[in-house]
Amino acid sequence: MKAIVTGHSRGLGAAIAQTLLARGVAVLGLARHGNAGLAAAYPQLFHERLIDLGDVAALQSWLGGDELRQFLAGCTSILLINNAGTVQPVGAVGSADNAVIASALNINVAAPLILANAVIAVAAEVPEKRILHVSSGAARSPYPGWSVYCASKAALDQHARSVTLDRVPGVRIASVAPGVIDTEMQAEIRATPLARFPVRGKFEALQRNGQLADAGECAGRLVAYLLGDGFGAEPVTDLRD
Repeated sequence: MKAIVTGHSRGLGAAIAQTLLARGVAVLGLARHGNAGLAAAYPQLFHERLIDLGDVAALQSWLGGDELRQFLAGCTSILLINNAGTVQPVGAVGSADNAVIASALNINVAAPLILANAVIAVAAEVPEKRILHVSSGAARSPYPGWSVYCASKAALDQHARSVTLDRVPGVRIASVAPGVIDTEMQAEIRATPLARFPVRGKFEALQRNGQLADAGECAGRLVAYLLGDGFGAEPVTDLRD
């Protein structure tokens, strides 16, 4: 078994990669920044490629090489965890920079869909391919100031539903909302000016009341779900259910 984890350098992505490596699963991390801790702890199992997933041309160029095929060679089960994401831009429609919107959609939507397509194509003969999109409650509940974020996460949900209907042999997919996790993204949300994100108080209250999930604990539950027999039975789900 081998796994590809996007956004492995910090937060939930780092915790997911750590959980898989601790189980003896070889991991290829894709992110702008490296994870020196994982590299030191798992020199034989951990691989990483520094790449900006907001740059679709760079991603396509990397996929045009042979690194992905070489990493997946010889395995009988492949995991793709599309974890990388950005909450920016935050603000009412009409207030964002168009380039920031484009970059957000590349990171949150284009990269996961391209990677899913590429992994399934490269690993056509591999018996089992499991794809997990890290979604959000924002995919199913709209928030003021989060039109781009909500729409991008909803796109992952719909992608999982549609891929399920494709019934490609060996492919299981699910778009999973993991809950509200104590990561740098949450700190970023709480630091957003109220004028741009009117419901900031909700997230401040979650942190103040100790209701943010631990990244390591959440990663353990996500990986257990990903490896379980029931993975993919529902293409869209919430880890808290």
